[in-house]
Amino acid sequence: MATKILIAYYSWSGHTAKLAHQLQAATQADLFEITVAPGTFSQDMYETSEEAKAQLASGKLPVLAYPLPDLAQYDVVLVGGPVWSGVPSTPVRAFLQAAQGASAVFAPFYTHAGTPAQYEDEFKAAAAPLAVAAGFGLPGDHVAADDAQIQAWLARV
Repeated sequence: MATKILIAYYSWSGHTAKLAHQLQAATQADLFEITVAPGTFSQDMYETSEEAKAQLASGKLPVLAYPLPDLAQYDVVLVGGPVWSGVPSTPVRAFLQAAQGASAVFAPFYTHAGTPAQYEDEFKAAAAPLAVAAGFGLPGDHVAADDAQIQAWLARV
């Protein structure tokens, strides 16, 4: 039986979207863009960072614009997003919260501006008790991964 994969991603600047599409080309997986209501975040990176920090501090995550696909049909969910202040973005956290109860294995992929900090540990904590596999990250300005990198990661998921 073939493994059924969903690629769910949130992309603020476009870097994570590029990586999501590379993964989709390599896997032929279904693609789901995690979106929030227009105006949820500023167009300014620094203002967005402050907005996200306030969301985390208050525990009030952004509302997802669309319902999740039926996760019961997937064996693996690759969840992509940017690293914001060393942690998963609040839209990714909202997705993980909405995915609670799914039986798939979740694996993070992410783009960062220099250091992923503790992204994978924070992702695992936000996803708990979902099953989480090792992640894959790249600097946003070097988002083009070669097929060997992608295939090596997918083999570990």
